[in-house]
Formats: sequence, C-alpha cells, structure tokens
Amino acid sequence: MSKRVAIIADAVEHIGPDLAIKLAEKDHNLVLGGAAEGLVEQLQALGAEVEVVSEAANGKLLSKPEAIQALVDAAQSRFGGFNSAFIRPTVHIAGDILTATAEDMQQAFEGNMMASFYALQTLTKSLIAQENGGQILIGSSGTGAKAYPAALAYCSTKAGAIMMIKAAALSAAPHGISINAIGTMALNYPGFLDNTGCNNPEILKKVLTTIPQGRLGETEECAHFAASLLDGESNFMSGEFLSLSGGWTAT
Repeated sequence: MSKRVAIIADAVEHIGPDLAIKLAEKDHNLVLGGAAEGLVEQLQALGAEVEVVSEAANGKLLSKPEAIQALVDAAQSRFGGFNSAFIRPTVHIAGDILTATAEDMQQAFEGNMMASFYALQTLTKSLIAQENGGQILIGSSGTGAKAYPAALAYCSTKAGAIMMIKAAALSAAPHGISINAIGTMALNYPGFLDNTGCNNPEILKKVLTTIPQGRLGETEECAHFAASLLDGESNFMSGEFLSLSGGWTAT
C-alpha cells in the first residue's frame, strides 16, 4: 500500500461522509460502503482513490456476514489491504418494555449485535493476516451507556455490542490492533431527526432540554474525533467506549 487505506461503512449518512473527507485530507485512500451523492468526486478532488461497495451501503445491510467481507475483499483487490475501518451497524427499534415485541428484540439483535460481531471478527482476522497492526472503530450509540426506555431493544443490544467490542479489543491488542467504539446521541442528521420526531420544533426543544450543551451535535465535529482514532496517529487507546452526546450520557 502506497498510502494508508481506510474502510468506511456506511458513507451515506451519519458521520460517514464527513469522516471520509477528513481521512482523504489526511492522505488516505478509501473503501466505502455506499457513498452520499457527490462524495466520491469530492474525495477524488482531495487526491484519494475510492472504491465503493454497494452491498455494504448502510447499517441494515451489515447484518449480513458477507457485507464486511465484501469491503475487505475490495480493499485487498484495489489497494492490497487496509489499515483502519469504521463500521456503523445500526437498526433503530422503538418501543419500551410494555410495547416491544420478541420480533423487535430479534431484529435489534441481528442488526446491532450480530452485525458488530461480523465486523469485529472479519476485520480483526484480516488485519492479523496482514501483520501490520491497524485500527477498528465501531459506531455504537450513547444509549448503549445510558438506559433509554423508549427504545428498549435498541439500547439493550447497543450495550451488548459495546461489551463485545471491549472483549474483542483484548484479543486484538497483542497483534498491534486497537479497537474502540464511539456512540452519538442527539446528532443533527436525518436519521436522528426522523426517528425522534425532532423535525418538529416543539419536540426538538423538549429533547434539547436533556442535552447539557443545549444543542444538537454536528456530524463534522464527531467525524473529526473519529478520524483521530483511525489515522494511525493514536494507537495506545483500545477497548474504550467514547460518548459524543453533548453531556447526555453523563447526566
């Protein structure tokens, strides 16, 4: 590899597009699970070579074991391997203990926990085979660290995924691989606004009363932090979950 290579899934929404830009600015080539409109051209203008894998285009598709392997295969075929990866397995399920169903729990388990398992196992084995260390960052949720009754299945499976990430990090550390997780809450992107009803100004006002900073987070600022865990400059931290929530998980 003549340049560092990063895998990002997905690069359609959330912090993925901004993270791709940050890493392109840091002289990375990129393998993307889908791409927001115009993103590939923007990355190429920054000097990055880009490979897009449509079968890993969003968090729901990552619950299929072949999705992560497709990203790894693309990195190996196009660039000879990869150095870091950001994977965001996400299936949002609403409902508290009185309304959630067994089907809700199963869907959340497959989309949040099993997808994290597939990502961790596939990426870690691949990096070990390359014998050059690496960095893995899994996108979780602030609700994995703080109970969120209105989304019982979601927060429960996100919490389980965080523990899985911590355990995987201990196995990967002797191979020079760092694995961490980040979780957002109250982030200003369509997925959060749609799922919470925060497109409604009155609902948004109510939600912001629970965020100590009193505002929504921006995808670009969260991507800036995520890039620091993927660009090869910060390798001593591993097995950690970091909340990007404006103080929400601290209350």
